[in-house]
Amino acid sequence: MNKNDLVAAVATGTGLSKTDASKAVDEVFDQITKALKHGDDVRLVGFGTFNVTKRAASQGRNPRTGEAISIPASKRPKFTAGKGLKDAVN
Repeated sequence: MNKNDLVAAVATGTGLSKTDASKAVDEVFDQITKALKHGDDVRLVGFGTFNVTKRAASQGRNPRTGEAISIPASKRPKFTAGKGLKDAVN
């Protein structure tokens, strides 16, 4: 399922127009992104939790030359599935 499929499913399930459903889906994604950007967790009970994890700086190797390279520290978004989502999939 891609974003267009998701918008179509939301429109069908809620009775909204595709335009309104697209705005709703975009706004949900924007709000999750803003919360993560500010360091907040997003907990959707029964679905899962979005949070940000810190990744430490490390050393890597260029596979072509074998030269050591430095990989800088970064932040990564992470999603952990909730019980309801796990049960629905299994």
